[in-house]
Amino acid sequence: MTPPLEKEALVRAAVGEPGSTRRTLGRRVRSTATAYGFLGPTIALVLTFFVVPGILLLILSFTDLASVNFGDPWNFVGFANFERLFTDRFFPKILRNTVFYVFTTLILFNLGLALVLALVTTNIPRRSGFFFRLVWLLPRLTPSVVYILMWKRIAQAEPFGIYNQLVPEFLGASGGNLFLGGSPWTFVILTNGFIGASFGMIIFTSALLSIPEDLLTAAKVDGASTWRIIRDIKLPLIKWPLLFIATYQTLSLLTSFEYILLLTEGGPGLFTTEVWALTAYKRAFASYAGNSQWAFGATWAIVLVTVALMFAVVYVKLFKFKELIQEPRIDNL
Repeated sequence: MTPPLEKEALVRAAVGEPGSTRRTLGRRVRSTATAYGFLGPTIALVLTFFVVPGILLLILSFTDLASVNFGDPWNFVGFANFERLFTDRFFPKILRNTVFYVFTTLILFNLGLALVLALVTTNIPRRSGFFFRLVWLLPRLTPSVVYILMWKRIAQAEPFGIYNQLVPEFLGASGGNLFLGGSPWTFVILTNGFIGASFGMIIFTSALLSIPEDLLTAAKVDGASTWRIIRDIKLPLIKWPLLFIATYQTLSLLTSFEYILLLTEGGPGLFTTEVWALTAYKRAFASYAGNSQWAFGATWAIVLVTVALMFAVVYVKLFKFKELIQEPRIDNL
């Protein structure tokens, strides 16, 4: 039989005393305040450099600001800039260029080649794998201008172009400038792809090396081939890095134009390799008699931001983000 004092303590614990509730609430408040205290600098940076500029960009897209002087009045014009954008005769071409550039580079290099490099360099001796990963990091470590000058030197017309000097004509050498000879997209995708592949390679390599070696050994003992191990063990276990790289690199490609600007400036010709982000940059910053079309450039940019957010949501749904971040279940033994 339970003693009276012990029974009273059990009842108080079950019902909950006011003092105990206050202490629990205080601990939760302190814990929450501590968490937000650590997150405070990050939240401040995100608000300052992403949220506030995004709001200003949206406001600017509804005005007619066209001068390089921000002191000029901002006249509200409603959706006139958006109507001008979607009725622009080069809008379909720039959209096709952007879709082609983003998905071709993403699938072939930023995801495909990066994953292949990670799988290959983790299945060879450790030092050799480290060396090859270092080689693939060189494009990312090289200054952008120097990197693009190297590619221009490769594709230059003879007698200056390295490609035209080394490759015989019957193997594909044209003798002319390859950028102007019908292959600009090839070089645009290669230059950006090597940069993107190096980043994905590092992330995938880290994920693959974190897989327990006992799991792989057990699969080999059971007779699993290398392909079965990759398909049934390695790829499912790196689903989170795949989501991160796919999302990050898609958003990066949508907003990147640096290498295209340095390599082709959107040409050769009229909008041949021009993508959405480069168009937004040119509309906002290319000055024509002091007129830089700030508001129209902001309109192109705000549409790009909206599309990028839609892609992020699609990836989260496609990879089942909630399942990836849920806590592991602990079976009761």
